[in-house]
Amino acid sequence: MAFLKTVLIILLFYYLFKIVLKWFAPNILRYAAKKTEAHFKEKMGGFTQQNPMQEEPVGEVVINKKSTKKRSDNKKVGEYIDFEEIE
Repeated sequence: MAFLKTVLIILLFYYLFKIVLKWFAPNILRYAAKKTEAHFKEKMGGFTQQNPMQEEPVGEVVINKKSTKKRSDNKKVGEYIDFEEIE
C-alpha cells in the first residue's frame, strides 16, 4: 500500500509541476529574453551604424574607384595532348 501511495504522490507532483510550468514558463522566458537583450545592448552600445555619406560636406564630389590591379591569366593549366584513333 505504501508503494501505491508513493507512486500516486509522484504522479500528483508531476502533473502539478506541468500545470505550474505552463503558467509561469512564458514569464520566465520573457524575463530571460529581456535580460539577454539588455546584456547585448550594454556590450554593443559603443558600436553604432554610421552612414559614410554624412561624413563629407554637402556638394563635394567623391569618386571611389576599384583597384586597377589586373590579374595575370597567363597561368599554364596543363599540357594539351592530341589523340589519334587507331583501328
